[in-house]
Amino acid sequence: MFFFYIADQGYQGKNEYWVEYLKNMPELEINTHGVQNQSHDRRVAPKEANVSVKSGAFFSTMLVIVSVFIALGLAEAALFLKNSSMRNYDIEMWRYSKELKKESENPMLGHEHIPLKEAILQSIKIRINSHGLRGDEIKPKQEGIKRILFLGSSITLGWGVAEEETLTERLVDMFDAEGKPTEVLNAGVGNYNSVRYVEQFLTRLTHLEPNVIVVQYFVNDAESIEFSRGNWFLRNSQFGVTLWTAWNQLFRSKGQEALLKHYNLTYAPNTRGFQDMFSALKRLAGYAKDKKISIVFVMTPDFHNFKDYPFDSIHHSMAEISRDLGFVYVDLLPTFLHRDAKKLWSTPGDPHPNSFGHELMANTLYPFLGNPDLYIN
Repeated sequence: MFFFYIADQGYQGKNEYWVEYLKNMPELEINTHGVQNQSHDRRVAPKEANVSVKSGAFFSTMLVIVSVFIALGLAEAALFLKNSSMRNYDIEMWRYSKELKKESENPMLGHEHIPLKEAILQSIKIRINSHGLRGDEIKPKQEGIKRILFLGSSITLGWGVAEEETLTERLVDMFDAEGKPTEVLNAGVGNYNSVRYVEQFLTRLTHLEPNVIVVQYFVNDAESIEFSRGNWFLRNSQFGVTLWTAWNQLFRSKGQEALLKHYNLTYAPNTRGFQDMFSALKRLAGYAKDKKISIVFVMTPDFHNFKDYPFDSIHHSMAEISRDLGFVYVDLLPTFLHRDAKKLWSTPGDPHPNSFGHELMANTLYPFLGNPDLYIN
């Protein structure tokens, strides 16, 4: 029994030892595990810190991007509401390009009207017919009815003027009033120069067979125009257009002196713009001579200042070119001279002639266009 007691005590002692050992084992395992984790932590911590920094930078970048888009969206919405009156010239011209124009397959034209489209611009409806001209559809040419075709840019189009009050429609009414039914077609396209509207006629409109072509030439029609699609932001954002306009107003030269200097350079005989303008008008003169079409060249002044008009020299140059090419020359400057230019603007800040300006132009031109000697074909 004693033996068993001792043995049992011994076993118990061993058991207590193993119990104590086993009690310590988890602690050792925990400690060991902790050491391993600490060692692992010391190895991984820089990577985890790296990931943490990268995650923070990513979320910060995303926050900035989202904030920028929200700010742009708010700015776009604010400008949309502000310009809902349709009185902002730059935005309305941008909308005109966006809603009524498309890129032309002819690189010399750059852009052209979208047939059978219409839009409300500056609170005025502009309708484009199937030929790309403003106004009603054109009927087949009828015997005994004369046809006059106007070429030009935004003034000819009648920017800011109701269709029935434009120069071309007023002339129709004047012919009708005298019992001389005459078609007067409006091929004006905003941002066209002489090269473009001559190309437009020779490649798009000869089938209209006009008896008379009126070239409504504006003082900037000798400028070279490079076609540009712009960027997505400018093509699709009023805010982008506003920023671009502000940038140009801030950093580009402005005022009458700057404009005079610009035009003096434009009309230097050795400049590309001047030479291209002369070549285009010469092409038109050649075609008209072959087809027995009379051309009336209407010199249209700049509408900024009629009290002390600064561009007389341009009018003199174009009168000489016009007569050399065999055109009938009409200068509209005397019609407007000494008037208050701003009272003739379509809207404040937009120096396109208003309805009254178009009335004055029609009154000046009618005696020339009513001359039966013009109609030689």
